[in-house]
Amino acid sequence: MAPRKLAAGNWKMNGDLAALAEIDALVADYPAPGCEVLICPPALLIHPAKARAGDAIAIGGQDCHADASGAHTGDIAAAQLRDAGATHVILGHSERRADHGETDATVAAKAAAAHAAGLVAIICVGETEAQRDAGETLAVIAAQLDGSIPDGATAANTVIAYEPVWAIGTGRTPTTDQIAEVHALMRERLEGKVADAAGVRLLYGGSVKPANAAEIFAIPHVDGALVGGASLKAADFGPIIAALAEA
Repeated sequence: MAPRKLAAGNWKMNGDLAALAEIDALVADYPAPGCEVLICPPALLIHPAKARAGDAIAIGGQDCHADASGAHTGDIAAAQLRDAGATHVILGHSERRADHGETDATVAAKAAAAHAAGLVAIICVGETEAQRDAGETLAVIAAQLDGSIPDGATAANTVIAYEPVWAIGTGRTPTTDQIAEVHALMRERLEGKVADAAGVRLLYGGSVKPANAAEIFAIPHVDGALVGGASLKAADFGPIIAALAEA
């Protein structure tokens, strides 16, 4: 059976309590979207977002610590995200890897913590523009997958998101052939590493918008999207959700 498609929105460091009205709009305008919908707002908004979303939209975190608790000022444990109402957590986003020096081993440890807390880990991989230009894309993605996915990962507790760093927030997107090549590699690479590998959802992220969503979702092995800026407004995210449901 094909995995259920997932439209995930990463609000990054954007939004406030007033912005939760966008969740109300999504629930009202897409009451039966035909795919799973996830919003990952800043941590302070997880609990009120869950109260607004109910069972219609899943709510997730944007990061967690590898430890269950301890003297880690400013960090958030996976179990704390779960307690606040989150069901998913984004890990290894290129902005975390670049801005906070996160390695594949760091991401794997965080993903293991997420699994232990009952969260679905959305593990992000992606190449830089220099790596793409050097012809290193497939090698980079393979290495990130090998190093970032912990033991015990399954189709039920793990999602993989391919986000080419050079396409995030730039308005640029890879060609459909480039996306297809990476997603085919990821599907193949997961065999033997993740239980029920064929059921692991593979998301594409990087300047996904209503105008290009349908084309992206028609690509083999693309099971949804991890959407940044376009997820902040229901008027933009809604058509992406609709395109995924129709794919």
